[in-house]
Amino acid sequence: MTDRKDELAANLAKVERRIADACAAAGRSREDVTLIVVTKTYPASDVRILAELGVRHVAENRDQDAAPKAAACSDLPLTWHFVGQLQTNKVRSVVNYADFVQSVDRSRLVTALSKEAERAGRELGCLLQVALDAGVSGRGERGGVAPEGVEELAGLVAGAPGLRLAGLMTVAPLTGEYAGREQAAFERLMDLSTDLRRSHPAATMVSAGMSADLEQAVAAGATHVRVGSAVLGVRPRLG
Repeated sequence: MTDRKDELAANLAKVERRIADACAAAGRSREDVTLIVVTKTYPASDVRILAELGVRHVAENRDQDAAPKAAACSDLPLTWHFVGQLQTNKVRSVVNYADFVQSVDRSRLVTALSKEAERAGRELGCLLQVALDAGVSGRGERGGVAPEGVEELAGLVAGAPGLRLAGLMTVAPLTGEYAGREQAAFERLMDLSTDLRRSHPAATMVSAGMSADLEQAVAAGATHVRVGSAVLGVRPRLG
């Protein structure tokens, strides 16, 4: 346990330094950027160590892993983010522990989240996942709504009982015009956020950037970065 805590502490310090340096280079305050540690595939014991080390935001992308982990760590002062593609049959479970769902990308999901948030007596923060690689289908390779659909979907979330429109999220695309152009992708997300805040001023969260490209996200103006392997190590393969 001590070895693992030392390892996580060292990794966390490196990531913190990267964020601080990126903020300094962009002329931003370190307090402007929130680190979310993505703990998928790692055990609840790691989440506990991270909490001891001062981490307050953690993320998961699969309900079958997240639900028991969140239950095991329910005594900790953590904010839980769900960041994976979410099927409607998993919504009831996710609403029980998630404080934010960052992957809202279709009206049917908004309806399901609203129904379950009301049932649970909770207010759920929602970020719209924007697909910057959306083709004619209107959806991206990893889910998400096309930029053209953001305004309509935002209106649905804002008007849905039990939900709070918190902002936008994206994953740097692997295909399309932004492939290999992470900072340009994140700058496009910031433009969309600026547009969104004209009609929804409280939707201030911009979640972008991961272990490999957090600097570009900070430079573009992201308020939240989602870092997994740089803190926890290279993930074991899922069977």
